[in-house]
Amino acid sequence: MLRFFLVWALALAPRLLAQDPAQAMEKSVAALVAGPQVTVVHFWAPWCPNCRAEMDPAAGWAKFIGDNPAVKVVFLNIWHKGQKPGPRLAEAGLGPQPNLLLLDHPNGSRLEESRLNSFLGLPLTWIPATWVYREGKLRVAFNYGEIRFPVLQQMVDDARNEWKH
Repeated sequence: MLRFFLVWALALAPRLLAQDPAQAMEKSVAALVAGPQVTVVHFWAPWCPNCRAEMDPAAGWAKFIGDNPAVKVVFLNIWHKGQKPGPRLAEAGLGPQPNLLLLDHPNGSRLEESRLNSFLGLPLTWIPATWVYREGKLRVAFNYGEIRFPVLQQMVDDARNEWKH
C-alpha cells in the first residue's frame, strides 16, 4: 500500500511543480491582499500614455508610495507584449521602495481575445486600473484611467479605518 502512494505521489509531482506562472502570481497577490494592511494593486503597462502620466516623480506614484510606508503597493505590468518596465520605473523613481512589489504578468498579450481580462476574480478591462484592498476585501476600484493621488490617498485613509455597518 505504501508503495502505491509513493508511486502515485511521484507521478503527480511534475504536475504540482509545473504550476501555471500566471496562477502562481495571482495566488501570491491574493495572499498579500489578504493581510491586515491596506494593499494597493495597480495594473499598468510601460507603453500606456495614461500610465506614464501617473509617473511624475514629484507628485505621482513615487511620492504616494514614500508617503505611505505602511501601505503595500503592487505594480502589475500587464498587456505589455514583453516590454520590460525597468527604464520607465527608474525614470519615475520607482523600484527600491520596501513597500513596493513589481511584477510582470507572464501573459503580455494586448489582443482582447487572449489578454488578461480578470484578476482575483474581478474583471479587468482597462489600464491603468487601481484597486485598494484591506483584509482580502476590495474596498475601492478605480477601473478607468489615471489615478488622482489626493483621491487615492483619501480612499487609502478610508480603508484603514474600521468599517462599521
